[in-house]
Amino acid sequence: MTQAPSLIDRLNIRRRGNVSPAVGAAAPSPEERWVLGERLSGAHRERLAALGVTSDLLDRLDLRAVDGPLPPWWARRGNALYVTPGLPWPADRIRNLTELKVSNALVVLASDIEDATWVRLHGDDATFFVGPGCLLPQSEIHCHAGSAIVLTEQVTCTCRGQLDARNGGRIVAHPDQLWASDVLLATDDMHRLQDAETGARINGYGGVIELGRHVWLGRDAVVTGNVTIGEDSVVGMRSLVRNRTFEAGTAIAGTPGRAVRTGVTWTREDAP
Repeated sequence: MTQAPSLIDRLNIRRRGNVSPAVGAAAPSPEERWVLGERLSGAHRERLAALGVTSDLLDRLDLRAVDGPLPPWWARRGNALYVTPGLPWPADRIRNLTELKVSNALVVLASDIEDATWVRLHGDDATFFVGPGCLLPQSEIHCHAGSAIVLTEQVTCTCRGQLDARNGGRIVAHPDQLWASDVLLATDDMHRLQDAETGARINGYGGVIELGRHVWLGRDAVVTGNVTIGEDSVVGMRSLVRNRTFEAGTAIAGTPGRAVRTGVTWTREDAP
């Protein structure tokens, strides 16, 4: 009997760039196949470049505009969806993306996101980019008005990641990320905390989270506010990183997160 591929097998498939439907998955119906059009426009390329997507990556991707099947209002409102040819049709996620009538949204899919639990655009001018080799099983992704989530390539979330970009904030993950289960990345607290007398807001609003190349987030790690984590760094299990900047090669742990060691790196292999 043929067995479905394990999680590790699926990770390896995606890292090789050969994205295919799960074994036994039903083929999409004729009305649920990509109708592809033009290549990535110059204006959209500039928009992605401004958010940290490199020219090298965009040059390597054969991105095509999706002309259908999408709701009639999608294009009329200036929205755009691009995919790489051969990508499986993620029917449930497309329904998520088009559930709210937003305008001027830009969505780019170079990995299969059907395994995600929820992907939603909550407002106008949202940008959501998923590059090649990404895996987001049971993850929830929320991109609000004027905000951006950019997963450049080879972003591996083991399970149940939660990403929330709002209030003009953005989350940018550079290549080769490893996120353990139940991580949370949020640009702010999602609610207002204010001084009872003056009414002044106390907590941050619309932060920017940037994870450098080759960052490992441990299980239940929380990254929120304005955060920069340098390449080769590690965030320990159940740590809270908030409004901090860490240099490359830093081991971060605790609540609040602090540098416990510098000059580190890591590998995906659990070798002695």
